This record gives sequence, structure tokens and C-alpha cells, in this order.
Amino acid sequence: MSPGTILRRWSVSTCTCRHLLFLLALLIAVLFFHNITIKNRDWRPGWWKQDDAKKCSSKALKEIEGMTTVSPMVTKTEVSPYFVAYPSEYHFIINEPHKCKEDQPFLVLMVPVAPSNRRHRDIIRRTWGGQREVLGKRITVFFLLGLHTGEPVEQLAQQLQQESKEHQDLIQSNFMDCYNNLTIKSMVMLEWLDSYCSGSSYAMKIDSDVYLNLKVLISMLLNAPQINYMTGYVATGAEVCRNSTSKWYLPAHIYPQPFYPSYVLGLGYVLSLDLPKKLVEASRHVKAIYIEDVYLALCGEYMGIHPTNPPDWNYFHINPLPYNRCTYSKLVAITLGEDTDLECIWKDLERREGELC
Repeated sequence: MSPGTILRRWSVSTCTCRHLLFLLALLIAVLFFHNITIKNRDWRPGWWKQDDAKKCSSKALKEIEGMTTVSPMVTKTEVSPYFVAYPSEYHFIINEPHKCKEDQPFLVLMVPVAPSNRRHRDIIRRTWGGQREVLGKRITVFFLLGLHTGEPVEQLAQQLQQESKEHQDLIQSNFMDCYNNLTIKSMVMLEWLDSYCSGSSYAMKIDSDVYLNLKVLISMLLNAPQINYMTGYVATGAEVCRNSTSKWYLPAHIYPQPFYPSYVLGLGYVLSLDLPKKLVEASRHVKAIYIEDVYLALCGEYMGIHPTNPPDWNYFHINPLPYNRCTYSKLVAITLGEDTDLECIWKDLERREGELC
């Protein structure tokens, strides 16, 4: 509905001028904070309550963040606060080298998650990650891990080996798993896809605190390009953050340009499987920065490849929305609030599938 239509309806209603001013102020506030979200990547709204949302508000899905180690041998602070140890020769401690050949999936889902975060992995296995075929297309899920950054290391390593035997869905490499190493994690993911899953059609990197709607995603991919294709929530004209207190601060001596190229936000992005080889090759020529989704865009720009907007701008949501069945049934991916119970959402959507909105 256009702003003009809204104003005309208000003018013929019994609402007072006070209501009109409140509506205009609310609209300005929404536009202002949406702009901050994309340009600064440093604002997220609080989780607000609605009736549907209260049904699914007990379990948090939260990633481990905040460490500074960048490789088994070198720490970020020993070299530079913004040093990224990539390219480098990382290898796989736990691997599933034959699963893509055996499953022959149309879509490969790659879920980066902390090694200690078994709970997230199990929740995903019980919800959207447990689907093996959607709309006649095969799907395979892998969880991508680095090395544990805390104690007890040996005990966790044994637990991961056992988990791998049970589920055959873990991929672990020998970089330190922490927030500032997300670029390494993403590039190792691309190396793995190129080596072991290049015969599939598409892959999606999807965060573990995201609800994923595979039916909408597969429907979208059935009509998508199969070459040089990358899509998700595309940020265009995003300003480089120069605020040194921000999580996404990047100093000018590391990246002098004031704006980033168009890039796909890291909550969840889809790529055709010709791209991993091309992006890894570009990484040999493009200096790595620790903001992983921007770095992929820089590698793509080097190769002359740019992200594609999804068919519907509403498919990908970076910020949480209160759970509503009709809303969630029409999107591809949305970041969940800290109070949100993914299993509750999943069960409600499955139970009420087919109901009219």
C-alpha cells in the first residue's frame, strides 16, 4: 500500500491528527533503522511479543563468538588485529568425501557451527535439516566446524568423532573456530564444495540460528541460473564502518574505499556450484578481510561476478520477526530471535501445512 493511499484512508476516517502524526513518526523510524541495519550492520531490534510468537519463545539459538585466534599456529594479535590467515593449507580432520557422489544431491546445505554446539546441530537435524527430498529434489546437509577454542579439547574431539559416526554429516578443518575466522571458514567451505560436491547444482551456506524454508527455496532454484549465480539478502551501497567500537569496524588502511560492492549477507546465501572454484581462485589475488560475506563479494568482483537479487525481496530476513505461520511459510530464510524455539515453529508449520492464510 502506498503512503498516499494510507493518508487518504486516514483522512476519511475518524482518527485524530494525533494518530496521523504517530503513524508518520513510526514510518520514519522504520525507514531510519532499516537504513542503519544495512549500512552499519551494527543494529538489531529487540524481540517484541505477539500471540503467535509467544508459542515459540523458550529456546535460544546463539552462536559462539568473540575469540581472536586465526590458525593453529598464529594468533591475530601477533600479526595484526585484522590479519586473516588465508590463503593457507588447511586440511580436514573429519570428512565425508564420498557422500555427495553417493547421494547426488540437487542442493547441498552447509551449516557453519561451533564444534561444541551439539544442541544446534541436533535441533537442525530434527527440523529443516532432516529433510532429504523436497519437491522431488535431493538435499544433503553438512555441518562445518573448525578447532575448538576452549577446554576440554581431547574429550570434545572424541565426542565429535562419535557424532560423525552416528550422522555422517560433520566436516571439520584445522583452523581455530571463532567469529573472526569466519572468512577462513567460508573459504574452506568453498574448497570442500569444489573438491567433493562439484557435481551438484547448488549449495547454500546457512547459519545455525536461521529458519530455512526448503520448499520455497527449491521452488526458487528450479527457475534459477546454473552458472555464476549467487543470491540471498543483497546489500547494495553499504558504507564501510569506520567506528572503531563496532563489531564490523574496518580501518581505511585495510580497505580504503568508502563503500562495499554489492554483497549477499551471511545469514544464508545460495550459489551455483561452478562458483566455489572461481571464488577460491580469486582469493589468491584478493587480500582477505575478516568480514566474510563482503570478502566473497570482493572475490566475485575480481572475477566479474555479482550477486543476483532473489525473485522476491521478502525471501530473506536478516532481522527476526515474530512467528506467524503465513509469514514464515512464504519466506526462504530468517534469523531467529534469541528466545525463539525452532522446533516449535517447525512443528506448527508442519501440522498446519495447507491451511489458507
